[in-house]
Amino acid sequence: MVSAHWETQGLGVTAMERPETIHDFGGFPAELHAMQYPAPGSPELARRVSDLTGATPTDQWGLDHGTWSVLAHAWPQADVPVVQLSLDRRLDTRGHYDLARRLSALRDEGVIIAGSGDFVHNLRTWKRAGGDPYPWATSFNEAVKAAFVRGDHEALIDWVGLAEDAQLSVPTDEHYLPLLYVAAQQRPDDDVSFFNDVIEGGSISMTGVRIG
Repeated sequence: MVSAHWETQGLGVTAMERPETIHDFGGFPAELHAMQYPAPGSPELARRVSDLTGATPTDQWGLDHGTWSVLAHAWPQADVPVVQLSLDRRLDTRGHYDLARRLSALRDEGVIIAGSGDFVHNLRTWKRAGGDPYPWATSFNEAVKAAFVRGDHEALIDWVGLAEDAQLSVPTDEHYLPLLYVAAQQRPDDDVSFFNDVIEGGSISMTGVRIG
């Protein structure tokens, strides 16, 4: 898993047997702060990821809410081993994509490669009372989906040119970058499908993409 919520200088990968459930947020209901997702780690997989990418194995992180809030729905029993890879802030978008390509061998080894972020993530324009999506949010969300469908990874890398007012949708890129780790796994004959395709509060896209 690559989560928007673990940014580092240099590349890290979780390598503990029992990763901690990290509550890296504030102001949410007590039930969320009490949530535990006790999925096992996999030091063996961490070593494999390290071999492929040069990531430094660490026990100084765990599973942050970008990871467990998603996996709690996919594997509610928390019975699938999880390894988390950090976002190396030294890299530009192409650097992240090229790094993600080095993970592609894992697909053939039965490893699911997932990214957790949002196509559109602008908290400053969030409508707390809800409401229709902003036109710029819908436009960018659809442009990302269309690029996936046509396999246009160059457009996803150069996301500023994807749609008008793209930077309203991506004011900071940490929530966008995880999708490049998914795109990099796409092969020419892969099916592409979307799920949970909604924009909440006008400016937060909850759209998910599945490759293969």
